[in-house]
Amino acid sequence: MNPRHYIDLKETSRELQPTYYFMINCLLYSRMETGLVSNQEFYDEDVNVYLAHLLHSFINPEYVEQSKQFLSRYDTDVFRRLSTSTDARLKYLIYKTNADFLLVSIGIFDNPMASAAHRAKLQPSEEAYVGRGKTYYHFAYSYSQQMHRKNAGLSDVLEKLSVGFEKYLRILSHMRGEYLDLMKRLSSGEVYHLERSVNEHSMQELLRVKQDELLELYSAWKREPTPDKEENLERVVSEIRQINPEFRFTLPKK
Repeated sequence: MNPRHYIDLKETSRELQPTYYFMINCLLYSRMETGLVSNQEFYDEDVNVYLAHLLHSFINPEYVEQSKQFLSRYDTDVFRRLSTSTDARLKYLIYKTNADFLLVSIGIFDNPMASAAHRAKLQPSEEAYVGRGKTYYHFAYSYSQQMHRKNAGLSDVLEKLSVGFEKYLRILSHMRGEYLDLMKRLSSGEVYHLERSVNEHSMQELLRVKQDELLELYSAWKREPTPDKEENLERVVSEIRQINPEFRFTLPKK
């Protein structure tokens, strides 16, 4: 079946409908059921449209695959990539993509073993992720103003997501539990293997990034073998060994 369409079992017609309609309906119901209705503090029906399209995008494997090039697991890797670029569009895409994935990963793919009390009160590590999400959306908003000067609509949405990140997180968390029910459909063994697979993929991605960094530093050291460059090389080698203990690297003698 086309993942962009679904059948509403509550309807008698059994006609295929765009999956986007399912996402926007669930989102609006979740807003009402949490008391976080649209336009309560400020106009944010545009955020509803953005979030519904975002959730709909995650059904498309092509979108997820294309997004990988902009994703980084750690702040340090995000800032390292940004420090070497002067391209405002690239910076915008990196911040926006990482913010989107943080919002969805926390809101929709939360810890399946978490209790209701746990979800109501964020743990310190989750607070750090929330802080990252708010910051990433804020920077994405700043760069979007350079990218979308003629159309300020998207910039406004990104600013609202930054300011109201916790609110939209609560709405998505409710939507997850009441309408998507993803984790209840998976056994504990399936969740374990899914998490393990994701973690292994993330570590391989991080290893690749660190190996690229090592090559860049080594090339710079060969051109100019300074103590600072040697110290940076030792640092990256140590980080790679934390991922792969069998890794060996020794600088050639001068």
